[in-house]
Amino acid sequence: MLKITTKTGVTGTILELEGKVAGPWVNELEGCWRLAVMVDRPVRVMLKTVTFIDHAGKKLLTEMHRDGAELVAEGCMTKAIIEEIVQEKIHESNYC
Repeated sequence: MLKITTKTGVTGTILELEGKVAGPWVNELEGCWRLAVMVDRPVRVMLKTVTFIDHAGKKLLTEMHRDGAELVAEGCMTKAIIEEIVQEKIHESNYC
């Protein structure tokens, strides 16, 4: 299960995630993110108490980051995954 709390303000939208970014919840997160970017304000994704991220979840988070979303992690596991996603983007930009 994944709990997604959306907070929209004048400066942007925050998506707070709690639980598993996996299985059918990846599609749910993608839908929330797509709605948030329609407003054309910055999006911040807070991985508060995320306990698991599957391959599809990591792929979506990577896409969100490439599209400009700021990923903020709490906890060792999510910090390591987010750091890997950010480093992939830096590595790709050095070769383009």
